[in-house]
Amino acid sequence: MAPRYISQLAHVEIFSPKIDATVRFLTDVFGLEVSATKGDSVYLRGWGEFFHHSLQVTKGDTPGLGHIAWRAAGEDELKEAAKRLEASDRGIGWSDDGVGHGSAYRYKIPGGHIHEIFWDVERVKKAGAEASRFPNKPQRFNPRGVAARCIDHVTIASKDIMTDVGWVRDTLGHRFMEYTVLDDKPDFVVFAMTTVCERAHDLGLVPDFSGVPGRINHVAFWVDQREDIRRAADVLMDAGTPIEFGPGRHGHGEQDYMYFREPGGLRLELNSGGYRNYEPDWQPIKWTPSQGSNVYYRNIPAPPSMFESFPPAESHPPAAILDARKVAAQVR
Repeated sequence: MAPRYISQLAHVEIFSPKIDATVRFLTDVFGLEVSATKGDSVYLRGWGEFFHHSLQVTKGDTPGLGHIAWRAAGEDELKEAAKRLEASDRGIGWSDDGVGHGSAYRYKIPGGHIHEIFWDVERVKKAGAEASRFPNKPQRFNPRGVAARCIDHVTIASKDIMTDVGWVRDTLGHRFMEYTVLDDKPDFVVFAMTTVCERAHDLGLVPDFSGVPGRINHVAFWVDQREDIRRAADVLMDAGTPIEFGPGRHGHGEQDYMYFREPGGLRLELNSGGYRNYEPDWQPIKWTPSQGSNVYYRNIPAPPSMFESFPPAESHPPAAILDARKVAAQVR
């Protein structure tokens, strides 16, 4: 088991072909705060986040993933992680171009997704009318729209889920928490999740049959109470945003969820609830869909659209699971 090199998920960069509409939605409806604008990117954060940003929206031709960023567990851990990444032959190198944080080491996992890890961060502490009366909050709580508090996790599409899981576990110390196999194909993994902290997961993986590397399925943000998700459903519906799936509860992680799309086409999720786990020797839990891995109450299937990842690409599932509707109903 690798030492702990990473403390937390820091931010995710996504692409939007409708960046102005995406940013308006994220601020006015989703309730994020704009931290900065630079070049083709807008940097945003939840009202409860101390880091400069947790979401970077960059202008692009299609919705998709730019990179995933992690904060190191310390300066020494960053240096050691960079050595391990260089030795893995998947290191890209150091970058000083980041906004809101210091030098970052970039790398590419086997599935083709670009990640980076850094230590130095720019923190937010609002003053004046925006200051909170409470010293442990970055700003006054003045809810707007959904009022998403902080980033929770990112789920990527992988052509080989277990290869990606094994690589992040063995190279950087992610803990492998839970996974799902099909009821009639016990060796076929259709979902897995890893974590670098006490959450059930901050990295999820779903299958990708497109042949296009580096795709993303969704980015998830956190709200304090499960009831906040139901409130968010009303906010979204009033804003004309269809709900793709939920509100509901996952068996995996025991989290309440709701999925929808932002104007650029990328899927977002809201989470609340769930367990906390601190065990360094945790053994991954195996699920099947019939046990409620995706839908805890086992009362509704996920819509086929949930199987779509980004950028959009034609999918070619193997003969064993040509029924895409069946797969979509069984993956989270």
